[in-house]
Amino acid sequence: MLQELSVKNFAIISSLQLEFQMGMTVLTGETGAGKSIIIDAMGLLTGGRGSSDYIRQGASKCTLEGLFTMPKNQELFNLLEELGIEADEESIVIQRDISTSGKNVCRVNGRIINIANLRKVGEFLVDIHGQNEHQELMQSEKHLGMLDDFGGKELLKVKEQYEEIYAEYRLIEKKVRNRQKNEKEFAQRMDMLQFQSDEIAAAELVLGEEEQLMEERNKLGNFQKIADALAVSYEAINGDGDSSLDKIGYAMNELLSIETLDSEYKAISEAVQNSYYLLQEASGDLSRHIDSLELDENRLNEVETRLELIRQMKRKYGESIESILDYYQEITRELADADFLEGKTGQLETLLVEKRNQVFETGLKLRGIRKKIAKKLEKNILQELKELYMERTVFDIRFMELPEEQFTEEGLDQVEFYITTNPGEPLKPLVRVASGGELSRVMLALKTIFSKSQGITSIVFDEVDTGVSGRVAQAIADKIYQISENSQVLCITHLPQVAAVADYQYFIEKEIIGERTETKVRRLKQNERVAEIARMLSGSEITKLTTEHAKELLKMAGNERKD
Repeated sequence: MLQELSVKNFAIISSLQLEFQMGMTVLTGETGAGKSIIIDAMGLLTGGRGSSDYIRQGASKCTLEGLFTMPKNQELFNLLEELGIEADEESIVIQRDISTSGKNVCRVNGRIINIANLRKVGEFLVDIHGQNEHQELMQSEKHLGMLDDFGGKELLKVKEQYEEIYAEYRLIEKKVRNRQKNEKEFAQRMDMLQFQSDEIAAAELVLGEEEQLMEERNKLGNFQKIADALAVSYEAINGDGDSSLDKIGYAMNELLSIETLDSEYKAISEAVQNSYYLLQEASGDLSRHIDSLELDENRLNEVETRLELIRQMKRKYGESIESILDYYQEITRELADADFLEGKTGQLETLLVEKRNQVFETGLKLRGIRKKIAKKLEKNILQELKELYMERTVFDIRFMELPEEQFTEEGLDQVEFYITTNPGEPLKPLVRVASGGELSRVMLALKTIFSKSQGITSIVFDEVDTGVSGRVAQAIADKIYQISENSQVLCITHLPQVAAVADYQYFIEKEIIGERTETKVRRLKQNERVAEIARMLSGSEITKLTTEHAKELLKMAGNERKD
């Protein structure tokens, strides 16, 4: 329920803070005093469409804030968790700022969210109904949802089964349709992928191959340079006659003869020995390479040809052999899937037929439960309408079976409410024949039924009682109070009968302060309620008779609550 409402710089309200209680609260006052402005504020606070026109003249922004009792509703907890909003079991705080630039900032428990998500949260907190806002009743496409809301767990379970099977059916249908529609393009793509796959496979690329080939090409391309360098080096180290290796050998032998005479001589001797043996080993390596060196022009051509093939493959399929092989794996999987689908197309179409049959089977089961629930809802609505002095009304929930190709995720049927309020007249669609007053009473009948199960914490009625009087007005008052026994009700009314049955009454008036008009709201005490209800009965002139009548209305309401 709504515990507190704070409004700043909104329309003709400069600053206003109200506290509300559980039960029924009425807002009364002269026409134009600003009663509906408060309801507008609540609507914006729970995701309604806003604009800078709501900002009080001279202010840069308006701020709306509401403190709500946290409903015991797991869906709301799940939604808050999904939105990253911390929530406890006690309360939820919503704030909305609208600036003159048109910027909207919405916060739930301090976390900024967009208006669409604010609206989702608000649907769990407040249900606002205005004099001309019987949207669900006046839109036949909403009647099925209203019936389902009344259906309870039995219907919900079957409906969820139907929705799951329907979603699977549509997914398979989409695959079949896409395959049929794009069959030519699909075949062309598969041919292209098969050509690419064959070309890459034929190349037999190996990771690291390109680097090895480039190294081999460098050797083959510089054969003469390598041969000359090896020969000259070998000759210098170990050629015939007085070679470098022989000279170092002589030096090594001479140093060996004196190395025991001094430690420094020994160190020099060891260094020369190491050099001698290293050069000797290098001489052997040079000799081996010279013996094995052979110019193979055919191999050079093979290497060049292979490197050119790798270059072409890189130009077509990737920047490196690794990326080419990755692409090869990717198209291989796609071709495998295509082969699977090619073989399974017939099976897919068979599966589509099977799933369609499941949709109809579950849809028929859903239809049966809905028709059973519709009878119960009809009975309940007629009982409520009887209490609202529409006892001769005939109310019928009609099912229209959809053609096979038009069934939807909602089911196999459309549902529409039919009514006649005049005996002997044929039933006609509610959206076309009901008057404003009749719609108000039908809506109140539905709200009375649904308030016990829907879990909306606050229900707001904005002058839904307009156009009625006498015993009908009293019946509407009693019905609104009955709804407040299950949900908090806030009601703007001009009917004294409605004001009298309320648990709490707020008086809304306009004042001129500093040449500016401001809306003020105050909670009425018992004696003030008598005066206000008397004014509602008689208008501007309050007489002793209207005062007594007002007292009688309040007394009757109090006695009924005691009963």
